[in-house]
Amino acid sequence: MFDKILLNLFGGKSMPTLTTGKTAPPIELTNTEGKSYSLKSALAQGPVLTAFFKVSCPTCQFTLPFLERLHQQFRGKNVQVWGVSQDSERDTQQFAREYGVTFPILIDKDHYATSRGYGLEYVPTVFLIGQDGRIEISGEGFCKADLLGIQASLSRTLSAAPGELFKSGEKIPEYKPG
Repeated sequence: MFDKILLNLFGGKSMPTLTTGKTAPPIELTNTEGKSYSLKSALAQGPVLTAFFKVSCPTCQFTLPFLERLHQQFRGKNVQVWGVSQDSERDTQQFAREYGVTFPILIDKDHYATSRGYGLEYVPTVFLIGQDGRIEISGEGFCKADLLGIQASLSRTLSAAPGELFKSGEKIPEYKPG
């Protein structure tokens, strides 16, 4: 459904997701409690990991708990993890409680203006944005290699030892489309 919305917004043409090396468009959104977040301000302190999602998306429901693990691993370091929800505050808050997400979740209210600026075709879509404002890693759906790459990049950038992202005994697919 989201694909059809994007196609209508872009006159029947799909807009490609931003890729590595591109400058990240601005993000100026509020979280579920009304607090304002600015990508420009956040990047002054360190990299930002953003995950665009919908609460009804099964792949998003699978992916965001792993992003929560990254958030917990690098908590207190100079990195921010943000979810960008394409749903209401109420539904998003319920999602966060149900899936154990404690990092800030911003609401893309204005007809998905921020999502469109990032050229989303699918959710979840994840972007690791370096302190210079350029996209270091981008990925659609659940991709184990992307998450490990994000973890490795943050470990290097922040001089922090990575924790266990995927626990032994967990059956984790290499990829799940969004």
